[in-house]
Amino acid sequence: MAATAAGVGRLEEEALRRKERLKALREKTGRKDKEDAEPKTKQLRARSTDSENRRELRLRNYVPADEDLKRRRVPQAKPVAVEEKVREQLEAAKPEPVIEEVDLANLAPRKPDWDLKRDVAKKLEKLEKRTQRAIAELIRERLKGQEDSLASAVDATNEQEACDSD
Repeated sequence: MAATAAGVGRLEEEALRRKERLKALREKTGRKDKEDAEPKTKQLRARSTDSENRRELRLRNYVPADEDLKRRRVPQAKPVAVEEKVREQLEAAKPEPVIEEVDLANLAPRKPDWDLKRDVAKKLEKLEKRTQRAIAELIRERLKGQEDSLASAVDATNEQEACDSD
């Protein structure tokens, strides 16, 4: 118990020293007035209660029987015409159709390699043209080589037709 009493005594001494230091600091800064010594929150509360006491009584929903109180009654507020504002907001909120026709190709999911096909399409066009030219050249060469046999085939066909007509 003696240890606890000594500990409490020491704490009290430290508290007194702190109070003395704070008092000296206040005097040093020039705050001697009691109102200045109070925290600002307390001062604000005191001011707000003073202003609340000075407020005038206004009656909005209560209809008093006393004539003095009837003078303090606030006139009924007239509602503001909002039909036009609401109409404008409703018109502004209507979604405008961006796409009138729906393309089914856009709705269908794309294949995983669609981007590769798109990138290669230009190169394939060039190759397709070259392929067509090469095929045309091969056909011309064959026709030149077969021109003799073709002429004989045509003559043979003409002779056959002539015999058939006789």
